[in-house]
Amino acid sequence: MTPRTTPPAPPSGAASPAPARRRPVRTLTSRGRDEAHRVASPLELFFDLCFVVAVAQAGVQLVHSVAESHAGEGLLDYAMVFFAIWWAWMNFTWFASAYDNDDVLYRAVTLVQIAGVLVLAAGVSRAFESHTFLAVWLGYAIMRVAMSSQWLRVALSTQGAERTAALRYAGGVLVCQVGWLGLLILPEGGRTWLFLAMAVVEMCVPLYAEKDRPTSWHPHHIAERYGLFTIIVLGETIAAATVAVKSGIDENDALGELLPIAVGGLLIVFAAWWIYFVVPIHGHLRSSRQAFLWGYGHYFVFASAAAIGAGLEVAVEQAIGEAHLSTSAASAAVTLPTALFLSTVWVLHARHFKVGLAQQSVLPVTALLVICCTFLGEWAVLAAGLVAALAVATGTTLTARAQARESRTAGEAAEARQDAEEQEGTKAQGSREAAESREASDRKAPDSREG
Repeated sequence: MTPRTTPPAPPSGAASPAPARRRPVRTLTSRGRDEAHRVASPLELFFDLCFVVAVAQAGVQLVHSVAESHAGEGLLDYAMVFFAIWWAWMNFTWFASAYDNDDVLYRAVTLVQIAGVLVLAAGVSRAFESHTFLAVWLGYAIMRVAMSSQWLRVALSTQGAERTAALRYAGGVLVCQVGWLGLLILPEGGRTWLFLAMAVVEMCVPLYAEKDRPTSWHPHHIAERYGLFTIIVLGETIAAATVAVKSGIDENDALGELLPIAVGGLLIVFAAWWIYFVVPIHGHLRSSRQAFLWGYGHYFVFASAAAIGAGLEVAVEQAIGEAHLSTSAASAAVTLPTALFLSTVWVLHARHFKVGLAQQSVLPVTALLVICCTFLGEWAVLAAGLVAALAVATGTTLTARAQARESRTAGEAAEARQDAEEQEGTKAQGSREAAESREASDRKAPDSREG
């Protein structure tokens, strides 16, 4: 067998060897679930940034609806549009976690999906104002047909149960897209029921497709992707609220009225970030069932995070007299999505890592207190922000105390083990000395008899 030798290092100043060339179009097969150092790619980050454009458009239209006292209608439209954005984003995210080969064709199809969400974003305003969903449907169709083509590539590259799952995905996506045509032909009264039915059908497609063989998604990669999109949505919330406060100050010189809203909103967003990222979640995603529940639940995380920004804009418009609603209604536009965010994050994240009733109660109690802040008038947003900040401080303190108790318990246990070992050592030493004494006595015994 020929020994393997290490090639000599290139001389100083010489160019590094060129990386191995890869074909522009490669087989689309699954990646390893235990792949080390798996992180989000630049294409995925670009994908997220473009998707947040549609999120921002949905938030803007929600602000207009609530400010004009059409909150119920606006929330329904927001839920429908946000579902299309979130579901398309989520499908791509899980697909990419399992099959991203980063070849030319994969990149091109992903860019087509980005174009689709931009078309959808362009139609958001008409969906809210005149309930015309043609542009939204067209943008969604572009994204979903592109996604189906990716699954067909997987089917062509694999065999057996994996190929069957890919075909189920491709067929399910296309069938659902046909079902969404009802938004264009049904009367307005029937669209809500169609949305509810189609949303359930869409969410059943992955369950059906992966019932025989789950895809090889990467837990750490999935957790990072969801975390990055949460950061982007929270960033959009801060941006929207900042622009609203700046406009209110510039146009109405209302710094005194807007300062409590600005401070409270900032505290809410900071607390939301802290609470979401206080513990790593990828260790909890051990099975497809856990991952599906966790991933589906993020509809409420993303939607509520974006709605917080819309609520802050509504509160600003009400404070400067440009919104046609009461102070309590404007405050509820901030406190209710904040409470929903806190509750959902507790259900999906925090409760799996909290120990004892005190730790488990922090976020549910905080959500209730934030709702109660709704009735504090012009100080409602500031009070909600202070409550959220207090929740972070309380949770951090309880965790630190629990860790200190664990450290003391571990130290006491270590000392007890050490004492026990010393006692055992003393007993062993005594036993050895006794044995040696008996041996010495036995050696002397013959001498005594001889004398």
